[in-house]
Amino acid sequence: MPSAVGDRLARAGVLGLQGDFREHLATFERLGADAIDVRRPEQLDDVDALVIPGGESTTIGKLAAHYGFIPKLKERVAEGMAIWGTCAGAIFIARDVPGHPHPLAELMDIRVRRNAFGRQIDSFEADLDVPAFGGAPFHAVFIRAPLIESAGPDVEVLAVLEGARPGDAGSIVAARQGNLLATSFHPELTHDGRFHDYFLKLGRG
Repeated sequence: MPSAVGDRLARAGVLGLQGDFREHLATFERLGADAIDVRRPEQLDDVDALVIPGGESTTIGKLAAHYGFIPKLKERVAEGMAIWGTCAGAIFIARDVPGHPHPLAELMDIRVRRNAFGRQIDSFEADLDVPAFGGAPFHAVFIRAPLIESAGPDVEVLAVLEGARPGDAGSIVAARQGNLLATSFHPELTHDGRFHDYFLKLGRG
């Protein structure tokens, strides 16, 4: 029997070109939501919300451009489809990523710095206060994570990382702009489904 989350949202998609898309699909399944692995642009017409997962942002950009995803993403966002970029996905949907060598969707009014916290060996975990959720902190997993350095006037900051590295106190690691969501970390690698639940509601709204 589908949960209330599944009842609120007809279908979520996870871009399956590269990265940890399987973990997102498993989280949606655990929440009782209907989710599909999206491999072709025309499948975007069948979903209300799309996750662009973590992985390699350069590879995601090249593949998305090669298969014609970028214009279709822009079209569907204008029609109200929600998009959530996690880690590399947040880079892909940002309008400003200095030095990024490959195509971006340029959907969300944020400036993102790649590999802001170092290399793979510098991965870490942290508890984040997310006022939109209330209750307990969200335990976030950062893997070669980007950083949201600045956000436009229509962007709502959902969470900041206090003092992870010198000079990074108060850095933005989760933000929302209308039906767009970006997180620097990997909620799909935890058993806390609050970000996925929040995203499903964006897709319905």
